[in-house]
Order: sequence, then structure tokens, then C-alpha cells
Amino acid sequence: MPHSVDVHVGRQLKNVRTLRRLSQTDVARRLGLSFQQIQKYELGSNRIAASRLYELSNILDVSTSYFFEGLDDVQTTQRDESVSIVNAVAAIKDEKVRSRVLTFIEDVAGANVSRRAS
Repeated sequence: MPHSVDVHVGRQLKNVRTLRRLSQTDVARRLGLSFQQIQKYELGSNRIAASRLYELSNILDVSTSYFFEGLDDVQTTQRDESVSIVNAVAAIKDEKVRSRVLTFIEDVAGANVSRRAS
């Protein structure tokens, strides 16, 4: 599962690339990569190395910090959502229902989380 920072940086890359009216192929050629690699960067499934981020900032005429703008807001929102989920699950009084909800969440997330017995 991609890290939220990699997803954010990828979205920023896609946004500025689109603003500059460049295709994934255009950017890939300048970097000596395939367009599929740029696609993976934009999805956050492949992490962008610092040196590559520097090259991208030059190609796209933005500062390297551009790729991280708004990241704190994204992480705060994710933390708030996580706290809401934890509070909602904790509010379920029926232990069996709570256990089933937790199992469902783990299954959907693809997580293999070990739980302590309540």
C-alpha cells in the first residue's frame, strides 16, 4: 500500500504536469524513463527519489518544496478520520458486534493486525 506522502507528491506531480500541458510521455522522455514510470510516480505506487524530484522540479519549473505543499493538511485530515473511526468502534457496546466490525475493517484494509483480547 502506498505511503500517504508518496501519494501526495504524486498528485502534486500530476497537477503541475497537467498545468504545464505536458503528457506523461513528455516528462518521461526528459528523464529517460518510460511513461509507465511517471504513471507509477503519480499514483504514489513508486516513491520518487530526491535526485529525481530535483530533476522534476527543474523540468516543471517549480521548487522542490512545491511537491510537499499542503501535506500537513492531508495528514491532519487522515489523523482526524482515524480518531473518528476508533471512537466509533469503541462506542459499540456489544463485544461480538465490535469484533465483527474490527474484522471487517481489517479485511477491507488488507491489514493483518493482531489484537489484544478485550
